[in-house]
Amino acid sequence: MAIGQGRAKYPRFKSYHHRQSIQYPQNVKQVGNCLKFPGKLGTVKARIHRPLDGDIKTVTVSRDPSGKYYASVLMEYESTDVKLSKEGKVIGIDLGIKDFAITYDGEKTSKFGNPKHLAKYEKKLTRKQRIAARKKKGSSGRRKARKIVAKVYERIGNVRQDYLHKLSRKIVDQNQVVVVENLNVKGMVRNHKLAKAISDLSWGTFVNFLSYKCVKEGKLLVEIDRWFPSSKTCSNCHYRIKELPLDVRSWICPSCGTHHDRDGNAAKNIRAEGIRMLSSSGTGEVNASGEEVRPKRGRPSKLRRSSVKLEAPTST
Repeated sequence: MAIGQGRAKYPRFKSYHHRQSIQYPQNVKQVGNCLKFPGKLGTVKARIHRPLDGDIKTVTVSRDPSGKYYASVLMEYESTDVKLSKEGKVIGIDLGIKDFAITYDGEKTSKFGNPKHLAKYEKKLTRKQRIAARKKKGSSGRRKARKIVAKVYERIGNVRQDYLHKLSRKIVDQNQVVVVENLNVKGMVRNHKLAKAISDLSWGTFVNFLSYKCVKEGKLLVEIDRWFPSSKTCSNCHYRIKELPLDVRSWICPSCGTHHDRDGNAAKNIRAEGIRMLSSSGTGEVNASGEEVRPKRGRPSKLRRSSVKLEAPTST
């Protein structure tokens, strides 16, 4: 097409040093432990960690910075309607930095520590990056050193996702309704003092893992608004204090005198708000046990249902 007519632009070429990928929209088949691609590529050995039991539509082959090749397979299945149920335990989750997640299920409060994956590999990563920076630009030695750095990053990412998958699986298996906050992670990382810690936690990925696991098993994820004052509201009498700085980890309610752990109190309020939302939305009764539902505070919230890439099944 002519550029002067405004219908096309100059082509943008991919850099050889960045992520490489190619897509096969059809004619890809599984042959034993191999994938058979059309054209010159032919049959390629693969570690197939999940059964390809659907109709294969599109396969995307990509190479990550560490030099490993992956095939992402898009499959089509026959429609299997999973009946949504709200009968069962409801759990509220408060996500934090000191502790990764604080949960309350109506009976007890549980805390799951911050594993600090990046901090564990920071010294090793710094050493490998220093070695790579000293290599001559464009040399084979620099390419090899950068690949070593990429492998360290890959290890960090794998460990992080493993932790998120296991924790989300545990929570979904033990509860029917999961209530979380809709956090503004993009805005929170603007705080340079906390940006590295927040990015390492991957709250958004964790919520996505909870979401698709709930959808797959007919359970429900409720996402309350980020402006809901979960930490500043007393879970006993609903009194709301004006200010609560981040360094204050516990406080006493001026109205009823109840001593609150900041995160545990937030988890209780998040759970109560989720119950109130479900009751008022007409999607079913989840507070049949007679629990008190507090009045609505803050901005409107929403029920979230989304899907992301599934995790590999665990071997038994």
